[in-house]
Amino acid sequence: MRDGVAIKVQGDPEHPPTQGVLCHKVSRYTERTYHPERVLHPLKRVGPKGRGQFVRVGWDEALDDIAARLSAIAARNPEAVLPYSYAGTMGLVQGDGMAARFFHRMGASLLDRTICSSAGGDAIAATYGGKVGMHVGDFAHSRLILIWGSNPITSSVHFWALAQQAKRAGAKLICIDPRRSETAEKCHQHIALKPGTDGALALGLMHELERQGLLDADYLERHVDGWPLLRERAVAWTAERTAAECGITADEVRELAREWGTTRPASIRLNYGMQRVRGGGNAVRLVAMLPCLTGAWKQRGGGLLLSSSGWFALHRNTAWLQRPDLLGDRRPRTINMVTIGDDLLRESSPDFGPKIEALVVYNTNPVAVAPDSGKVVQGFRREDLFTVVLEHFLTDTADHADYVLPATTQLEHWDVHGTYGHTWVVLNEPAIAPCGEARSNAEIFRALAQRMGYSEPCFADSDEAMARGAFHDTAVPWAELRRRGHAPLPLPEQPFARGGFLTPGGQVVVDAPGLGVPDYLPNHESAQTAPELARRYPLAMISPPARNFLNSTFANVQSLQAIEGEPLLEVHPDDAGARGIADGALVDVWNDRGRYRCRAAVSTRARPGVVNGLGIWWRKQGVQGTNVNELTSQQLTDIGRGPTFYDCLVEVAAIAE
Repeated sequence: MRDGVAIKVQGDPEHPPTQGVLCHKVSRYTERTYHPERVLHPLKRVGPKGRGQFVRVGWDEALDDIAARLSAIAARNPEAVLPYSYAGTMGLVQGDGMAARFFHRMGASLLDRTICSSAGGDAIAATYGGKVGMHVGDFAHSRLILIWGSNPITSSVHFWALAQQAKRAGAKLICIDPRRSETAEKCHQHIALKPGTDGALALGLMHELERQGLLDADYLERHVDGWPLLRERAVAWTAERTAAECGITADEVRELAREWGTTRPASIRLNYGMQRVRGGGNAVRLVAMLPCLTGAWKQRGGGLLLSSSGWFALHRNTAWLQRPDLLGDRRPRTINMVTIGDDLLRESSPDFGPKIEALVVYNTNPVAVAPDSGKVVQGFRREDLFTVVLEHFLTDTADHADYVLPATTQLEHWDVHGTYGHTWVVLNEPAIAPCGEARSNAEIFRALAQRMGYSEPCFADSDEAMARGAFHDTAVPWAELRRRGHAPLPLPEQPFARGGFLTPGGQVVVDAPGLGVPDYLPNHESAQTAPELARRYPLAMISPPARNFLNSTFANVQSLQAIEGEPLLEVHPDDAGARGIADGALVDVWNDRGRYRCRAAVSTRARPGVVNGLGIWWRKQGVQGTNVNELTSQQLTDIGRGPTFYDCLVEVAAIAE
């Protein structure tokens, strides 16, 4: 800080999980906070939706009009109002604290917040009883680490530092990913399976573990409920069948099983890339069984981590924060955020309920991020849709708003954060005064509640008071959190060494209620399930994030944008040669949902038959005002009602400049 201005953002060296290290993106946070294009005053639309034409108005004028419009709609049917938010901030106060209270009091439609991790999260919870796993610090003690569906050099630098520590001590790192990512390049081995075949690989490994006599019979007997049922599935998945399905070799399957079954301690860092396909939930359930079959949990440095967020749920004051009791006897419908493209275009009906008349968007940029974005744009352009967006910039979504309200950044407000990569609660105190006329999300929803006559005492809680009450003080003492800025959750060192999973019986569950025994499900869009579609669109497309962006966040930070260059499609040389595509050529990528134009990067980062559309650029930054989500589908995953971003068939052709 210098004279009330933030000069630099850096990590806290006394924070044990991160030890003062920040990722490349967040280290540029001051550039984002002081960006010359930041929205600093309330704006009201004056031009057509989507054109980004606004005039400055005062807060009172904006809030009075918004409250009047929402009140009128809610008087007819509050479910015609839809809040739409996700993880632009993951804080418990500015995320869904005061906002949840506001919409519960109104009786608005509920939002199924599924766009990132629900398939994997629900799957791991069905298996272990919660979104829980090994402590991230224990990866430093592993002798074998499977980095599965993850690119931690880009997305989890703190885990990657631990993996490197283990590597220096002699551990082997194996990356399982369709793309030869930056992480895959630094591992000892890369297994480049086809998108969506992770469940088949897990079943093949189970088959080989039993065939090679590598199961831990005692751990299975004591701590796994239903292994014989899953064994029946695995019997059919020989190494040869697995290899054919996954597009790898039988020797890779056999050797991976041998290494997993004989190396101690062995661990899996699973991430969400592999669950964004039709069978993603089942695949996570199958992978989650692997450390249980070999008793990997018994050693420090053994086990699996997908997310640690379930540990925080045990100690969080969720009901106090969000006040679902304000609904009373009302039970509003739930809208899935993945299907917003279709849902904004629906008329009122007995099955769907009332037409969506008002949309309040905060902490997300759905016009860029949601799948099948051609339909999303069409819905947002409805002249009869009243749209309010709380934002820092005129994003693709904000361009379609009736009002844009300037929100604070992490440097300007109170919040408290749980995490999903480690088990320390983090306090977010304001470091600077809000820029311009920016207000925190909680302050904006408090002001709207007052104007709409919501007089319950909870609407008077300050941001700091909500941060103070977010966690039970017995687990996360507020005094310690204020003093240090972070505090660990009270957890055992090796949570599942002797079982003790969070399921009702304390065992890992194979035959989960309502889900049955996990199995491999091929992609919605594949030669196996949709042969005619695959003939027209022979290339599978995945859309991993560009290294310097965090979904659509940071896509307009100039220094990061300069490093990233422009939207790219990675194409394997074999596929490029067959289509006459040269490196750097302008290409069209298309399917029945839409068409996207970008540059081709001819590279072995893509495996044959698969193209990688790096995202998520804002649509307005694209060659023709579209991005990769013009091509992705609104179909949902098998578990968790999540998106199938990586379950997508396309064709590609070079075009004349």
